Amino acid sequence: MNATPTVTTMEPRLDYYSASPEALKGLLMLEAETFGLSIEKPLLELIKIRVSQLNHCAFCTDLHVVQARQSGEGERRLYALSVWRDSALFSPRERLALAWSESVTLLADAAVPDELFLAVRGEFSERELVDLTVAVAAINCWNRLAVAFRQQPSI
Repeated sequence: MNATPTVTTMEPRLDYYSASPEALKGLLMLEAETFGLSIEKPLLELIKIRVSQLNHCAFCTDLHVVQARQSGEGERRLYALSVWRDSALFSPRERLALAWSESVTLLADAAVPDELFLAVRGEFSERELVDLTVAVAAINCWNRLAVAFRQQPSI
């Protein structure tokens, strides 16, 4: 048996910014709004990275790792983000936000459990929970564009 994995070409398919500026205008407006949300910026960057990892989005993962580092995030936490459940480097608030973000991202796997909702509600206000969910939805949308059209990080 030949166990050679299939390698997909990473050539970009198209430039979605120039292909439909009208469609991107709304998404850019949503992204701009996420900067004013009630969730602290370092936590938002962790969430954007983790959701991008789950969605296999190399472009967004790279972009948000760079932004997190520029904002002072430590390398150890960035390396540990993919195994956050097994790492003591994240606060209880961060852990709940990451669990919520993963659950909202992976809706096809299971509905968002009541137990998780109750735990998150104990740490986040109603506004924060809505803001967190909107931020997760926004990065999921960016991931889907970048993955579908194979946008690549610059080397």
